[in-house]
Amino acid sequence: MAANKENVKIHVSGLKKSFGGLEVLRDISADIYEGEVVVIIGPSGSGKSTFLRCINRLEEITGGQVVVDGYDLSQKSTNINKVRENIGMVFQHFNLFNNLNVLKNLMLAPVDLKKASKEQAREQALAMLKKVGLEDKADIFPSQLSGGQKQRVAIARALCMNPDVMLFDEPTSALDPEMVGEVLQVMKQLAADGMTMVIVTHEIGFAREVADRVIFMDAGYIVEEGTPQEVLSNPREQRTIDFLNKVL
Repeated sequence: MAANKENVKIHVSGLKKSFGGLEVLRDISADIYEGEVVVIIGPSGSGKSTFLRCINRLEEITGGQVVVDGYDLSQKSTNINKVRENIGMVFQHFNLFNNLNVLKNLMLAPVDLKKASKEQAREQALAMLKKVGLEDKADIFPSQLSGGQKQRVAIARALCMNPDVMLFDEPTSALDPEMVGEVLQVMKQLAADGMTMVIVTHEIGFAREVADRVIFMDAGYIVEEGTPQEVLSNPREQRTIDFLNKVL
């Protein structure tokens, strides 16, 4: 599904982020459009995950501006919890509640935050488990699932909030290689359904196949961005070329 260039979902301008004296993001500007799949690549320590975490203010912004769906996250007055209701986040580690079964993990946020009835939340949870191919795991506890299944449950849980935007922070890097494919398959389906997605990943083949745009970051800057063909097959910048030579 094509990105809608009329509708900017995420507007980032001059974003800076420091931890004490360490400047992690130096000057990041980017627009992400409705229905667009943007994949962020780059070496460890380049600021990719920090950039992603600034988009839903899991990290406080040091300077610049991040606007999501018209809400300016750099303003302290913005109700960040309201904004986060529409932003799904999937982490490297699954962050599931081990004391709750899969179904209850999925029902928790819609009931607590969106005040859905238990019946509505249950219906939605079962529908999302079906979407990720795990409808038979509703009554199982996270400890009984494989890593790939846990990550698919984490994606289903994020989808239960009906987000406009999904953020993925290296969703496959903690998985055994044979489990990576099942998670990427779910993400490909989300992309095909038109979900706006920002994905930090080392899966270059996935980026080539699914991304509308690839952003290469290094040392807190966006070094290069463009279509997968431009950035992954014909990079212009020497730093991008060096990185791809190491990972491809």
